[in-house]
Amino acid sequence: MTRPSRSSRPSRLTSRDFAPEVLRLFDQYVHGLLDRRGFLQGAARHATAAVSAEALLAQLAPNFAQAQQVRPDDARIQTVFAEVDSPQGHGKLRGYLAQPAGAKGPLPTVLVVHENRGLNPHIADVTRRFALENVVAFAPDALFPLGGYPGDEDKARELFGKLDPAKARADFIAAARWLQALPVGNGKLGVVGFCYGGGISNFLATQLPELNAAVPFYGGQPTDEEAARIKAPLLLHFAEHDERINAGWPRYAAALQRAGVRHEAHTYPGTQHGFHNDTTPRYDEAAARLAWQRTLAFFKQHLR
Repeated sequence: MTRPSRSSRPSRLTSRDFAPEVLRLFDQYVHGLLDRRGFLQGAARHATAAVSAEALLAQLAPNFAQAQQVRPDDARIQTVFAEVDSPQGHGKLRGYLAQPAGAKGPLPTVLVVHENRGLNPHIADVTRRFALENVVAFAPDALFPLGGYPGDEDKARELFGKLDPAKARADFIAAARWLQALPVGNGKLGVVGFCYGGGISNFLATQLPELNAAVPFYGGQPTDEEAARIKAPLLLHFAEHDERINAGWPRYAAALQRAGVRHEAHTYPGTQHGFHNDTTPRYDEAAARLAWQRTLAFFKQHLR
């Protein structure tokens, strides 16, 4: 898919506009390791008369409207919110289903797993991007049992801390199997996830022997014992400046090697955790474009 030209959009901040320490603090804040007050206190050391710590946090916050690539009403695709039976006793799980307009199949299916904020507008947009690639994509909302994505990133992170991790993982398994069984699908299933979703992508690879391909973006890794159960080929994307995630990669790589799991990994120079998310200054256009192209080629190879 050709991405819209950034030159036609308003100028935007990039990670290079922030001190590395501010980016590190923001990563901790985003992942619940630091509260808002802690971020502001730490960022105050890098504030100026023109840019306060509050302003730094606002600059790092996502801008969904500016980053949107595929409109929800794009005539080339069809979208709907679909509900799936949950095995966890809360009745249903809910997600966003996108497919090419008039799709008759058989088409590849891809489960899209969000970051630790639930099904926000960015993940919905990524799901629509897959539909433009002649793929049936489904993005479940792990927050649905708690009322769903609340429309506010800070509130979403707070809700995420209340999730039962085991129940959420079981819901993603149920969603994957529901997606794979859709009549419009070709029976082949891939999963792609970002941050929290990258960890879920790795997890699903350990749980679904029928999975055909997994693409974790900067995701947490399973144990060596779990990695030995993986059957699907993996394409793993890492940011260069992401110590929290990268620390576990050498062990995981060795476990995959011992188990004979087909995998390829790419680390993108100069990038921050979240570099594919084009709603925040951590976005790196060149790296995101390359990672997206590699992801599409990988799914084409294993799902077509």
